[in-house]
Amino acid sequence: MGSRVRARWVVAALGCTGLLCAVLGAVMIVTLPSIIKQQVYKNVRIDPSSLSFGMWKDIPVPFYLSIYFFDVINPKEILQGKKPEVQERGPYVYREFRHKSNITFNGNDTVSFLEYRSFQFQPDRSRGSESDYIVMPNILVLGAAVMMENKPMALKLLMTLAFSTLGERAFMNRTVGDIMWGYEDPLVNVISKYFPSMFPVKGKFGLFAGLNNSDSGIFTVFTGVKNFSRVHLVDKWNGLSKVNFWHSDQCNMINGTSGQMWAPFMTPESSLEFYSPEACRSMKLVYQEEGIFEGIPIFRFKAPNTLFASGTNYPPNEGFCPCLRSGIQNISTCRFNAPLFLSHPHFYNADPVLAEAVRGLHPNETEHSLFLDIHPLTGIPMNCSVKLQLSLYIKSIKGIGQTAQIEPVVLPLLWFEERGAMEGEPLHTFYIQLVLLPMVLHYAQYILLALGCVLLFIPVVYQIRSQGPEDTKSQPSPAAQPDRLPSPFTPLLQESLSGQPTSPKA
Repeated sequence: MGSRVRARWVVAALGCTGLLCAVLGAVMIVTLPSIIKQQVYKNVRIDPSSLSFGMWKDIPVPFYLSIYFFDVINPKEILQGKKPEVQERGPYVYREFRHKSNITFNGNDTVSFLEYRSFQFQPDRSRGSESDYIVMPNILVLGAAVMMENKPMALKLLMTLAFSTLGERAFMNRTVGDIMWGYEDPLVNVISKYFPSMFPVKGKFGLFAGLNNSDSGIFTVFTGVKNFSRVHLVDKWNGLSKVNFWHSDQCNMINGTSGQMWAPFMTPESSLEFYSPEACRSMKLVYQEEGIFEGIPIFRFKAPNTLFASGTNYPPNEGFCPCLRSGIQNISTCRFNAPLFLSHPHFYNADPVLAEAVRGLHPNETEHSLFLDIHPLTGIPMNCSVKLQLSLYIKSIKGIGQTAQIEPVVLPLLWFEERGAMEGEPLHTFYIQLVLLPMVLHYAQYILLALGCVLLFIPVVYQIRSQGPEDTKSQPSPAAQPDRLPSPFTPLLQESLSGQPTSPKA
């Protein structure tokens, strides 16, 4: 009897535990998604109390800037009207350091800041040194020549005389360090003195001279504290709601974020928009595929074929024209009117005529396309590779002897890759808090519900099995009953059970 009571207590305990597990699992299934959503809302907004604020303020991802130069093989032949031939040199790799300063929270749910950048050469990651010499177009000479094309002949002849006096030529042979960070050139002082509106630069001239130890302008972005639907979106850049570099309101719009974080809860229908001060425009990337980065689920976004398309091929880009060819963007309006063009490396995804006009170019998607890998739940970048090319439009200009017989061509100067990937302790922390823990909770809710159902089934089985034997014992079979004298009240029943015929008493 005691063992039976103990068994009933055990079954009852299992049933209560099962009920508790089932209820807990059901509650988690209903409430867990909203709890995770609220936590994400709380921790990805720009607020000193959020978990991502430190990551936003001082980006923990190591960024590297890789530069590939196009070394001109045949400068003399180009002056004679022959097709240019180039050889890719590099990469010359620099570690990029970023930090935000002058962070000011405004009353309209925005925050303003300056982001400073500095670069440090990495010899161990580079293929060459900063002392390597590169032959490339003299941007000051050939760029100024194209800018002077429609000026009076007297002015062009004066320019030719100035070039000759200063010893300037169409092509130059300078070190990587000079091309990157600047070199002394008397022509810079002459142009800035006599043509200040044409080229307002003094001192050293270098393609990246203005980027090292500098900021990218004052960004004012929405924090998402009061209105989460606008989190990370740019409100103003340098106090402007739109720029005035281009020829249409649509192209001048400042859209998207500052390019560091995006809104959470992305879907394959989402797109990545950001404003790039270097490109003087907003850019939009589109969803490509779903993937995994270091165990973390990501969405990969890439540049659409229309990013640098001409206005003829893609009407919304008409404001960026005049366009020489589809696949390159004229950025002269935001670069002192110099005939500079932005594109994908090796003219990938551009009009084939551009790559065919220069020997040594081999465009392909694997090496020359750009992408961003974003964690869709939080909108935080995990891995990115932004690749762009800078080219110079050169041609023979009548009256400027240094241009000789150069055939019109868009000649690549260099292309660069800005790459960064989350790694080390930040990656481990991100994986534990935003991937592993939600995954454990996701499976735990269904495990609890299933376990609860199993435990609730045990009392039912016990009750069914315990009732069967009791009923059998309460109604024993006639064969098991002991022999006894027949009752006078049931003679027929008794005799029929004994198997003998009944007979009347004598």
